Amino acid sequence: MVQATPAGQDTALATIDEEWSSGPDDAASDVAELPDVRGAQVEADWHGHRLDRWLVQLAPEFSRNHLQTLIERGCVTIDGQAASSASRKLLAGQMVRIELLPTQESQAFRAEKLPLNIIYEDAHLLVLNKAAGMVVHPASGNWSGTVMNGLLAHHPAAATLPRAGIVHRLDKDTTGVMVVGKTLEAVTSLGRMIAAREVHREYVALAYGRVPEEMVVDVPLRRDLISRIKMAVLATGKPSRTDVYLLGQGEEDRRSISAVHCVLHSGRTHQIRVHLAFKGHPLVADALYGGAPALGLTRQALHAIRLSFAHPITGQALQFDAPLPQDLAAAWALLDLPEPNLQRSPL
Repeated sequence: MVQATPAGQDTALATIDEEWSSGPDDAASDVAELPDVRGAQVEADWHGHRLDRWLVQLAPEFSRNHLQTLIERGCVTIDGQAASSASRKLLAGQMVRIELLPTQESQAFRAEKLPLNIIYEDAHLLVLNKAAGMVVHPASGNWSGTVMNGLLAHHPAAATLPRAGIVHRLDKDTTGVMVVGKTLEAVTSLGRMIAAREVHREYVALAYGRVPEEMVVDVPLRRDLISRIKMAVLATGKPSRTDVYLLGQGEEDRRSISAVHCVLHSGRTHQIRVHLAFKGHPLVADALYGGAPALGLTRQALHAIRLSFAHPITGQALQFDAPLPQDLAAAWALLDLPEPNLQRSPL
């Protein structure tokens, strides 16, 4: 249920950058506005060289990796015949043509009509309940269908804002509430509020093992030194704290599973997932951090259930709650647990 109850720019944008510091690159290095087809005859100096290396000098504004992709897609011909291998050796005098399709990156920042579940909106901000499987911002492997693409269609002025107004994010398979600024003034103010820990984010999760009634996890996090897709607890990391409260316990296949309420004091990438795994309680179905599938779940059992903050322009106190999504609600029921009760005071 959703509730709303009364109650300097550079720094703020730098804070937003910190929230995103472990995330995808925003800029596409390749250029999309090019002639559709480019061609040339292979000169004697290039006799015996690889096709992909020759294409780099024909279209230097594209990466070699992208040009190799175009070869694989059949966009390159040699003397009228499709080239199938980037390593093919060229012969002097051959005519090579390439259809220069834009990179996926260069098309990522475009509007797409997507089913965003917007639960609150005014002239300055909107709050949405993000679905599982939806990426917040375009990145490798997910250049379309993101929250940002949907925002650009819903609110065209988002194109003028840093990251389309997105000031924090949720993992692809994490559900729940997130706030987006619709004006630069709101984005700047929200960034400052995040820096001051004035945007309060609360989550519920299902974790393996018997979690204590109350637990504080206060350890530094940084990118894992071996696997770049993971975060890890390391002394050289950034400070991070999660307060954890037990909501209830159940069992499946003789394995204890705890329902927990997590309150963030920082917003590091994968913070709750890493903190609980570090304490020996990986989230159910969180394969990246050692949590086996259970209860019919195929994604990590984590939901951003509550977001509370002062309106960045009016100062009105706002609180937004998102009910458990269908898959988590079913898992809760299988464990015979009551609906999450968040009436606990922070540690």
